[in-house]
Amino acid sequence: VQLQASGGGLVQAGGSRRLSCAASGRTFSDYNMAWFRQAPGKEREFVSAINWSGTSTYYTDSVKGRFIISRDNAKNTVYLRMNSLKPEDTAVYYCAAHRYLLGPTDEYDYWGQGTLVTVSS
Repeated sequence: VQLQASGGGLVQAGGSRRLSCAASGRTFSDYNMAWFRQAPGKEREFVSAINWSGTSTYYTDSVKGRFIISRDNAKNTVYLRMNSLKPEDTAVYYCAAHRYLLGPTDEYDYWGQGTLVTVSS
């Protein structure tokens, strides 16, 4: 699976942004999808995940109630809607895919190239 993340940019604190991750190469609906992020000087961390059908979602505590993960299997795309953004959300955001794993593990098989989100205070 090839993954292409997009949608990053500069946003003011309190604002919103939607990230997209377009998949190609395999049957998208066969894969669970996830978003991770890596802030400057920090390790990559799990943000959110969604199962193949979109019926189950997971979030790390720091984004619960602010971020929403969704997917459109007809468009081979997974989204991350980020609301009430904070400066500490500044990071490179990566999408990832795995046929069976789901949740806060970094053992996903496929990774996108990342898109930078910068939240200014």
